[in-house]
Amino acid sequence: MSGEAVTIVVPARYASSRFPGKPLVPLKGASGAEKTLVVRAWEAAMAPTGVDRVIVATDDDRIAEAVRDCGAEVAMTSPEARNGTERCAEVVASLDLSGIVVNLQGDAPLTPPWFVEALIAAMRADPTIDVATPVLRCSDGALADFRADRAAGRVGGTLAVLDRNGRALYFSKEVIPFGAGGEVPAWHHVGVYAFRAAALAAYMELAPGMLETAEGLEQLRFLEHGLPVTCVPVDARGAHFWEVNNPEDVERVEAALQSRGIA
Repeated sequence: MSGEAVTIVVPARYASSRFPGKPLVPLKGASGAEKTLVVRAWEAAMAPTGVDRVIVATDDDRIAEAVRDCGAEVAMTSPEARNGTERCAEVVASLDLSGIVVNLQGDAPLTPPWFVEALIAAMRADPTIDVATPVLRCSDGALADFRADRAAGRVGGTLAVLDRNGRALYFSKEVIPFGAGGEVPAWHHVGVYAFRAAALAAYMELAPGMLETAEGLEQLRFLEHGLPVTCVPVDARGAHFWEVNNPEDVERVEAALQSRGIA
C-alpha cells in the first residue's frame, strides 16, 4: 500500500450558514499582506511532503477565480453537495481518482504539514483503515477558548472522544467529555480527513443521520452507520491551531499566522 497515490482536496463553499462568504475573507499574515482564507488553506495543503496532487473543490466561480489566480487546480462541484466530504467524493468520481484522498477543509489554514503527513503515514501503515482524522490534545488555553465560545453562544471547533484503540466514539460541537482538563484529555478534532477512494464512494450511498444533522458534523455519518473512524493523535509542536468558524475567529487565526511568521 506504500505506493498509493495521495491527493489533497480542499473543499470550499461560499454559502456558509454561520459565516457567509467565509472562503474569501482576507487574513493578514506576518508580512502585513492579506490573502483570502481559501488561498491560505490551499497553501497549507501544498506544504506536506508525499502528496501527488492538490485540488480546490468548489461550486462558486468567485472562489475558483481567487485560487486559480494563485496557480491552484480547481474542480467545480455541484451546489447540491451538503458538506466537504460529499464535495470530495464528487471530485474522486469525476476525475476517477484512486489511492488516498485527503480532505483539508477550506477553513483550516493553520493546519501544519506534519498533521497531514502523520495521517498519510497511518493510512499507508495499515491498509485496513478506510477513514482517519487527526486529533490534537487540547492545551489549557485551547480548552478555555472552546468554553468561551460556548459561553458566548458561538458554535466553534469540534471535540472528539476516543476509545482505547484510538477509534472515534463521538464528535461534538460541545466540550466533551464532561470534566475535561488536567488528567482527562480533551481532543480537538483537526479539520482534515483521509479516505480510501472506496470509502468516499460508500459515503455517498449512506443517508445522513440524526446526529450528523443535529451536530452539523459530516464525519458522524460514518459512525451512525457503524463504520469506524481512526483518530491519529498529532503534536502541535508549540503552534496554536484553530479554524475559522465564526467572524470572531479571524483575529485568532491572524494572530497565529503572525506568531508563526507566515507571510
